[in-house]
Amino acid sequence: MEKVAELAYALDTFYFLISGAFVMWMAAGFAMLESGLVRSKNTTEILTKNVALYAIACTMYMVCGYSIMYGGGDFSLFLSGITGDGVAGAEEPATYAPSADFFFQVVFVATAMSIVSGAVAERMKLWSFLIFAVFMTGFIYPLEGSWTWGGEAVFGMFSLGDNGFSDVAGSGIVHMAGAAAALAGVILLGPRKGKYGSKGQINAIPGCNLPLATLGTFILWLGWFGFNGGSVLATASVESANAVAVVFMNTNAAAAGGLIAALIVAKVLFGKADLTMALNGALAGLVAITAEPSTPTPLQATLFGALGGAIVVFSIVALDKMKIDDPVGAISVHGVVGLLGLLLVPITNPLTDDGGASFGGQLLGAATIFIWVFVASGIVWFALKAIMGIRVSEEDEYEGVDLAECGMEAYPEFGKAET
Repeated sequence: MEKVAELAYALDTFYFLISGAFVMWMAAGFAMLESGLVRSKNTTEILTKNVALYAIACTMYMVCGYSIMYGGGDFSLFLSGITGDGVAGAEEPATYAPSADFFFQVVFVATAMSIVSGAVAERMKLWSFLIFAVFMTGFIYPLEGSWTWGGEAVFGMFSLGDNGFSDVAGSGIVHMAGAAAALAGVILLGPRKGKYGSKGQINAIPGCNLPLATLGTFILWLGWFGFNGGSVLATASVESANAVAVVFMNTNAAAAGGLIAALIVAKVLFGKADLTMALNGALAGLVAITAEPSTPTPLQATLFGALGGAIVVFSIVALDKMKIDDPVGAISVHGVVGLLGLLLVPITNPLTDDGGASFGGQLLGAATIFIWVFVASGIVWFALKAIMGIRVSEEDEYEGVDLAECGMEAYPEFGKAET
């Protein structure tokens, strides 16, 4: 029996690590998607933001984020380490290496921060963004995570889990949180120059590289199998292996449903097959299934994804009419559909004595996450705006933030005669 337990430990640890690696690869997906949807003159900066925010997230979560989220603020974890024998101070041995759990959790933090990157693209100062990343990944997200996945009471007042809240892989905890931080920043930042006319017209600003955006979407689609599948937390038993297989199947079905629905809705609304809407539809389907990927049937997962894909098109159009400028549609994909994902959970996993969720509990959890992240992020954004500014100059925005912020261009040969 001891050998069997050791084998299960090894398999679950390996599965955790591989799932974390898949989620880490989503950082490349976000980088490719965002760099494809911005103009060529802003490509280098958005790539710099994505690679730098990942490094910042990993460091801040190690220094204090993990301790806040799972250690009750015990910062000795940073010094004593997260070893193969378990987290420092743990009463029972883990069924997988706790350091693997840390790795799996830290890539989720980076995902939440990546959502912010695309929404504030093309006009935000690089160093203002990176300083915000320090606060988001080291404090704002971990504290919210301590109330949800960490099981602690919200400011010592009430427990979300005891009130019927459930979010298996993070439709609200990760995606809606990232969108809330992005929305606070976008409101203070303002729209890009030329996006909205004086008479209320909305001017399209096309991205520079749709093949790259499409590649980014496929990378995210692949990484999501680790995002949702890894959240089963085990694979070394028949039950857990079957659960992982169902999660993979439903995750894929939801993405496909989301893309098809968005493509159809875009055709009806605009008369054309809009690739960018289709890409966001696939991502919306993935976000919609993330809160509960194991209990829907494949048909339900497809329909949930399709609902997300349809809603995201209307949301992107609505936010544009409200003059909320989001170059990549991140607020709609991760925020609006993140809320939808939470509200879909009770349909297939209603609240019982053994767990599940209620609509009231999901609304309470969604409100708690959104209000905390939006307000806390707004305070940080406002402080950065007052101290160092968060928006580049009008001249730098016109010339492109690549040269102004990074001193180099992603495509230096474009528009230049050969010598």
